[in-house]
Amino acid sequence: MFLNWRLFIGVLQSRKAFPFTQKGREEGRDVHLCSSRSKVQALCAGIRQKRMTTSHDPSPGTVTDKAALSLRPFRPLKPQRRTPVPPDYEIAQEAELKPIHEVAEEAGIRPDELEAYGPYKAKVKLDILRRLGDVPNGKYVVVTAITPTPLGEGKTVATIGLSQALGAHLGKKTFACIRQPSMGPTFGIKGGAAGGGYSQVVPMEDFNLHLTGDIHAVSISTNLLAAALDTRMFHEWRQRDEALFRRLFPIKHGKRQVPRGYRYRMEKLGITPDDLDALPPEKLRKLVRLDVDPDTISVHRVVDVNDRMLRGVEIGLGPDEKGFTRRTGFDISVASEIMAILGLTTGLRDMRQRLGRMVVALSRDGEPVTADDLGIAGALTALMKDAVKPNLMQTLEGTPVFVHAGPFANIAPGNSSIVADRIALKLADFVVTEAGFGADIGFEKFVHIKSRYSGLRADAAVLVVTVRALKMHGGGPKVSPGKPLDPAYTEENLDLLRAGLANMVHHIGIVRKVGIPVVVAINAFPTDTDAEHALVQQAALEAGAFDAVVARHWAEGGAGAVDLARAVLEATEQPNDFHFLYDLDQPLKAKIDIVAREVYGADGVDFDPLVEQKLARYERLGYGHLPICVAKTHLSLSHDPARKGAPQGFRIPIRDVRLSAGAGFVYPLAGPIRTMPGLPTRPAYMDVDVDPETGRIIGLF
Repeated sequence: MFLNWRLFIGVLQSRKAFPFTQKGREEGRDVHLCSSRSKVQALCAGIRQKRMTTSHDPSPGTVTDKAALSLRPFRPLKPQRRTPVPPDYEIAQEAELKPIHEVAEEAGIRPDELEAYGPYKAKVKLDILRRLGDVPNGKYVVVTAITPTPLGEGKTVATIGLSQALGAHLGKKTFACIRQPSMGPTFGIKGGAAGGGYSQVVPMEDFNLHLTGDIHAVSISTNLLAAALDTRMFHEWRQRDEALFRRLFPIKHGKRQVPRGYRYRMEKLGITPDDLDALPPEKLRKLVRLDVDPDTISVHRVVDVNDRMLRGVEIGLGPDEKGFTRRTGFDISVASEIMAILGLTTGLRDMRQRLGRMVVALSRDGEPVTADDLGIAGALTALMKDAVKPNLMQTLEGTPVFVHAGPFANIAPGNSSIVADRIALKLADFVVTEAGFGADIGFEKFVHIKSRYSGLRADAAVLVVTVRALKMHGGGPKVSPGKPLDPAYTEENLDLLRAGLANMVHHIGIVRKVGIPVVVAINAFPTDTDAEHALVQQAALEAGAFDAVVARHWAEGGAGAVDLARAVLEATEQPNDFHFLYDLDQPLKAKIDIVAREVYGADGVDFDPLVEQKLARYERLGYGHLPICVAKTHLSLSHDPARKGAPQGFRIPIRDVRLSAGAGFVYPLAGPIRTMPGLPTRPAYMDVDVDPETGRIIGLF
């Protein structure tokens, strides 16, 4: 685990003893360190041997049941590693891939449950859950991270590396579950999100671009919803009540026709088809007019590219719109509520209900106007019926991966889909899922939103840490995408690192507060030193981490994460006191305050008067029971991206609050949050091309 024992002891020599694991602390078995290199080596060798010989199988019967599901034995793939590590796209294109039907059969997915999209990707039908309903769930591991630099700290790489270590090296039946990336960041600054190095999802070009079209389905659905709302407002503006009624409910073959999608609104108003020809004027008006207040419209059109010029637009400028104009804007597709619904739905029926509950505006009387009021929820479900099925892919080492949903982690939960996790837990002994950004954002929403709707509880968490990010939190120079790192990040600097450890300690505390054992994964960079790793491990263990392990999955694939995997296996067998930090029946303001204090470390929350009014309105309309999804920067535990480390003495300002009634949360805005990113001067798309001889895409990273 430690490569330079002299440096390790030097870092720790001022302490007579420190607890090596949380388990050791709980049982009062402190490990005494001395200057003897052989004793420390023997100690770690003993711990490793214990992990190698201790069974980490789930409860009796589970492994046997899961093994029986497989239609063929698992065949691990062995990529030919090179040094130095080549670009991601070169590794991905050199890799051997299994046909997707082989991946499915190894996982236990039957041919009639698979819908192939070419040779290496497929969708899995939700019917599989009926067949596997009585199969016990496997162990559930969530991967999160400390507050990242703008470059990211390798959560996806760690998720894939850990799943490869568990499945291809330790023989555990394993699934990884990750989000589908937006093509906006892929062609912007960040690049792709398939992992990296020798811990990737492949084919990485398919993964990072269109995949099976789920994001396109989300985009078309959202734009249809926006078009329906604006068109309905236009027709109400131009027509009298009687004309609206004749067009909405025409007579054909002597019978009044009722649109299928309008039945919800009729039921809401207590109107039956037999009442239609005898409605009093006021009731007829209520039936045909939504009377939308334009200032309350919440739905934007979307596109899956970074386009800053669409942040503010004016619509209705054509001559046929007769001057019916409105200022609005575009969001990126993955920021839409329909994407959040895709991540949180539990099935097709549930998705239809959630789509219908979406509140697109308020009426002039202050009542919510929903997609069901527009009569469009059924059509949206038709557009999304295939997107709800998770996408099956594979890692470089042949372990299975579900790639599904891609909600932003700031204004949405930032996790992969519930349906993917549910299917994976039935098929595998271990499921590794990823939560976006740091533990203060994606993990907190995994707990309070995703876990509430899924009914699933994590058995352990992995907190990804880098020396680079901790140095930044210790006061290191600014880290900017596209610019070389300052030498402070590539040379040993224990003082700078020590100053930033508070951020990691705080994130460990977040996970421990909800009762989940946490393993710290130090994502090793080539410029890190053994002494830096040892310092991070010491601080992590003292803060209550179950273990802290150096992982080299980027350069070595699953082999570089075997020690991490063994630590995670042991962590999943520890006592688990999973619990929520707030109850749903608490007032919305109280829920926001609890997250600010208990998760971010704030002294409290300052609500604008308009926010107080909107929160009161949401509670009056029946939305007070929803969980909250705070939208804030991912670059700080606070609302201010410039405040690094573990800030103290701050309050969270809430300047606005919005409702996602269909997805099922209220999201307060702590500072300006962009829902449409822009492109930099030197975007990633400049490196992307296609080799005309082979047809291969080059330059993705």
